Amino acid sequence: MSVLVTVLSVLMLNSVTSGRKPLIDEVQPDEEPRFRLSDIFGTMREGILIVSQDMLVTASNAAAAKAFMRNGGSLNDKRLSEILRDFRLHKAFEAAIKLKSSSEVRVEVIGEESRIFDVLVSPLNLSETYSAIGVFYEVTRVERLERVRQEFLSNISHELRTPLTSILAFVETLEEGAIDDEKNNRRFLEVIRKNANRMHLLIQDISELSSIEAGNVKMRPEELNARKMAGEIISSLSALAARYEVTLSNNIPENTSLKADAVRLQQMLTNLVENAIKFNRRGGTVKILSELQDDRYILRVVDTGEGISREHMQRIFERFYRIDKARSREIGGTGLGLAIVKHLARLHGGEVTVSSAPGEGTTFSIFLPKH
Repeated sequence: MSVLVTVLSVLMLNSVTSGRKPLIDEVQPDEEPRFRLSDIFGTMREGILIVSQDMLVTASNAAAAKAFMRNGGSLNDKRLSEILRDFRLHKAFEAAIKLKSSSEVRVEVIGEESRIFDVLVSPLNLSETYSAIGVFYEVTRVERLERVRQEFLSNISHELRTPLTSILAFVETLEEGAIDDEKNNRRFLEVIRKNANRMHLLIQDISELSSIEAGNVKMRPEELNARKMAGEIISSLSALAARYEVTLSNNIPENTSLKADAVRLQQMLTNLVENAIKFNRRGGTVKILSELQDDRYILRVVDTGEGISREHMQRIFERFYRIDKARSREIGGTGLGLAIVKHLARLHGGEVTVSSAPGEGTTFSIFLPKH
């Protein structure tokens, strides 16, 4: 933004020091203009407002009109207070005009979606009296990414701190003499192992998700027997299902084939089936089904659990989002499994969706293109 303002300042300064009274659409008489400031402003993605001493907008560009005019039209000749009701912004324009001082403020524009701008306001001598120019640089996306980063780091710290605290506590207990307690030392070591394994899985999932989001995971589609893969997943999770007293069912028809990356599809289905087991009812069922719909394959994982409310369904594929945090930690989830499934489905050119209602179970559907 500073480079942009420097360029504008040079243009303005050249006009002012030449002794002329420049206008935004300045054209020299009897000659083809090399450029006009309005043309320069029009190509900028940053919004530009020039405000007079009586706080009227005397010039603006298309980016500013798009950002601040909800119903279209021009910003020119409108009072600044009609366009943006922000006390700090008004003070910045007043200071630029009356005190000839520059300042930078942050403005949030509330509309259908909130937008955040860093605004540099500077004095501008385009005629015999001073005006002020405001350059609006949108930082909405940067701000959102920063919030996501901070939330991500906060969640990682919390998720690692919990098992680490438990490990340190039991190590300290063993060091203080419990290592000779034949009745409990094995149990303490088992708790340490369990929490260390939880940390390992979390780091593994974080690394996996980072690789996917960085574009370092490549898909290698091949023809697969969907029923055979579902059978292998059920076999690998049979011990977990028995522990939770859940019945697994492979309802994919014989000889059902589709084209996908074998490793990644197995990873997606395993994540979904494992969640369906852990969050099911005792005596519940989990079914794996398939369907061919127009030009798409659909793989569904259906459970008879407690279901998910609409409020949670909107956020369930977010990193670290949990419906029942206490239960999730008890069963050892990292909170990243569904986020990984979402990204892997998109890498296949497909998507994953969820449908559910409280008390009626949940269905996760993976949609894959038919190549």
